[in-house]
Amino acid sequence: MREIPGRRRRLLSQRGGESPESLGAALTCATQWQWPVLPGVATDPRRREACACPDPECTVPGAHPFDPGLLAATTDARMVRWWWTNRPTAPVILATGGRAPCAVSLPALAAARALHALDRVGMRLGPVVASPTRWAVLVKPYSMEQLGELLYAKDFVPGSLRFHGEGGYLALPPSETGAGPIRWERAPLPGSARPWVPDVEAVVDAVVEALTRTGVNAPEF
Repeated sequence: MREIPGRRRRLLSQRGGESPESLGAALTCATQWQWPVLPGVATDPRRREACACPDPECTVPGAHPFDPGLLAATTDARMVRWWWTNRPTAPVILATGGRAPCAVSLPALAAARALHALDRVGMRLGPVVASPTRWAVLVKPYSMEQLGELLYAKDFVPGSLRFHGEGGYLALPPSETGAGPIRWERAPLPGSARPWVPDVEAVVDAVVEALTRTGVNAPEF
């Protein structure tokens, strides 16, 4: 692992108070649900909307892995405890794909409209992660080939959709990021051995149809 200059390392390890909720959430993901997680980079304590990573133009401040990198994501309870004991306020980052769910995300306003439309037609959804700017619907793991075929078959796919697949990541509750707090819009059922998630095909079909119906077709950020 390459060395990080002292100032940056201090920013990344900034404690800022105890956060047992983050440790508990990380342990639930890793040990109960078997979803690989790792701590995310902190926000800059001097400017909460800025990231502590070296990139001054970071587009997801405080909501991505940096040190350790994404490949370090694990389900090992000892490693998870060590990470969050040393960095108790670090965001909980899910490594999507593989053993963990993938996700389909869209802007918060469009997502709220889409979920309302899906509820009206009785579409079953699993957990939905929300930030102030974007919501993400967790789905079963998919391959890039599967996703490519799915999107190719569509006459239209809103430019506002983003996909978090194999090799991707997603910040989970109760993380605090530069965009604001991460929360569950649809929380996993209490006591679930492992949260149920739908197929990506069902979610993309339903979301595209809902966005088309509600007129939310233009890219949003």
